[in-house]
Amino acid sequence: MAKAGAAPTHPAAAIRAVRIERGLTLRALSARIGLPYSTLSKLENGKMELTYDKLLKLAQGLNTDLGTLLAGAPVADAPPPVGRRSVTRAGRSAGASSDVHNHLYPAAELLGKMMVPIIIEVRARSVDELGGLVRHSGEEYLYVLSGAMELHSDLYAPLPLGFGDSVYFDSGMAHAYVRVSQEPCRVLSVCAGAGIQRLAHSAAQAWTLAPASALDE
Repeated sequence: MAKAGAAPTHPAAAIRAVRIERGLTLRALSARIGLPYSTLSKLENGKMELTYDKLLKLAQGLNTDLGTLLAGAPVADAPPPVGRRSVTRAGRSAGASSDVHNHLYPAAELLGKMMVPIIIEVRARSVDELGGLVRHSGEEYLYVLSGAMELHSDLYAPLPLGFGDSVYFDSGMAHAYVRVSQEPCRVLSVCAGAGIQRLAHSAAQAWTLAPASALDE
C-alpha cells in the first residue's frame, strides 16, 4: 500500500512495470495470454477499462498476484464508519461475466470493506479452461450453494465440494474453482484482504444490474 502522501500507482503503470520486469514485449505477452496487441497497449496507457477477465489473464500471464496489478485502485486506510449497511435485493448486484465464470458482487458500492462477498457460478470444467491458477493476498471462505465443484491449488490435491460443503483457505495459495456437476454450480465466496478489495472495486467500476436469471444463462 502506498505511503501516506505518496501518489498511488495507476494499474496501467503496474501492468507495464511487471511486464518489463518479466522481460516480455507487448507482442510476447499478447501471444502468451491471447489478448490483442492493441488491447494490451491501450491497457498500459490507461485508455481501456481493466475488466475482471483482462485482469485475470494478465495476472496469470505475468505470473503475479492480482493485487500487484491493482496497486493503484483505492482501498480505504481508515476503518469504515460505524453504522454502514448495504442491502442487495435479488437480481440487483454489480456483476462481471465470461464464458468460464459469472461473478455477482453484493454491497459493491461499499469500498474498504473488511470482507468481500462474491456469488459465483462456476462454469469452467478444467484449470486449463480458466487459463491457470490465480492467487491474491488475504483469506477466503467458500460455501457451495448448489451443484458440485473441485478446489484446485498448487499445494493440495483437488478438493471435491458438494452442496453444503465449505472450506476456508489462504488466498495466497494459487487456486481455481472447477465445476464437476452436470447441473449449474453456484458458490458463495467471502474474501478478506487488500488484494481482493482492489479486485472487487475494479469489477464494480462498470456496474451492470444483472437479472437473477443471469446465473442460469
